[in-house]
Amino acid sequence: MSSDPKRFLRYLEEERKAAMLYRSLAITMTGDRREALLELADIEERHARHWIAKLTEAGIAIPTPPSQLHEEDAALVHQAITMNVDDVLEHLEAAESATNSLYDNEPEAPDAMVDDEASHAEAFRRMREDDGNVLPIRGAMKAPGPDHMEAWHSTDSSGKARAIVFGVSDGLVSNTALVMGFAGANPNGKTILFAGLAGLLAGAFSMAAGEYVSVASQRDLFNREIQKEAEELATKPEEEQKELELIYRAKGVPRDVAAATAAHIMQDPKKALDTLAREELGLNPDELGAPLKVALSSFIAFAIGASVAVLPYLFFSGSFALYLTIALSTVALLVVGGVVGRISGRGITFSALRQFAWGAGAAMVTFAVGTIIGVNV
Repeated sequence: MSSDPKRFLRYLEEERKAAMLYRSLAITMTGDRREALLELADIEERHARHWIAKLTEAGIAIPTPPSQLHEEDAALVHQAITMNVDDVLEHLEAAESATNSLYDNEPEAPDAMVDDEASHAEAFRRMREDDGNVLPIRGAMKAPGPDHMEAWHSTDSSGKARAIVFGVSDGLVSNTALVMGFAGANPNGKTILFAGLAGLLAGAFSMAAGEYVSVASQRDLFNREIQKEAEELATKPEEEQKELELIYRAKGVPRDVAAATAAHIMQDPKKALDTLAREELGLNPDELGAPLKVALSSFIAFAIGASVAVLPYLFFSGSFALYLTIALSTVALLVVGGVVGRISGRGITFSALRQFAWGAGAAMVTFAVGTIIGVNV
């Protein structure tokens, strides 16, 4: 890094240019996006004042602030007015991503300034994806709060419902295909039954293990995020209080009420950490996932789905057992697909037919392969 203080001139020019652009864009927008852009402009102007102070210390004349936008910036403002605002925000996100290391090796740039610049690209992404519902605070790179979470996450933070539904689906499709493959090879009923039971147990244990590792890893990650938040709360309480205030302002709370609420919450460190985890990280510390419960749910769900194709061979054999397996599997595929569609919002009929198509396709392929192998053997 050069020791020439004239480098501060370039920093000042960039900060002034950005502040002017953000204020000009704010005029074209309303609501939270406008508020977010004005907050960004305030940040850039604060940075500019820092470099003005450094230039003054070095005895370098302060340039006159620009009176109009640069040609490229003016084009962006015109595009925001006449065309697609989201395209402008996407452009700014890319530009900020390319320049967020401006102060990485600058010893005269405070840490807070470096953090601000690093978060700007994420702030534009959030404005574009969330209609500007989150102000460009230092924590903008973290996950949105609970009010931005999908209904699935807010009602099923442990993941049990997902594990149950998709466990049944996986067990149904995989074991039906397995049983149909053996049926195509035409061994005796006991062999098909044994193969189906083996597939049921192997698949159920495999799914349970996978779900346990997945949820346990996710829980460890969430705990790590909360621990980092606790460390920030202990070392930078003023900044965390400001973050909390801005979060409430982004939700529509008046400035003075947001400030008073944040100050009151910060008086109790335990309550403050719980609130920041929920509002800033989008996490419920009391519901970070239960690996054992999800693993057990997955095991039982897979076994239930896989048992559909096995049950007929427990009581019957030959062609009747095969036809009964086909009938029960067809009904089960349609029902499970409908349930998945109801939960996902994709549509019951579409999801039911899609589930049936995949399950029936897998069963027909394995039946054909089994038939070919059975004949050749």
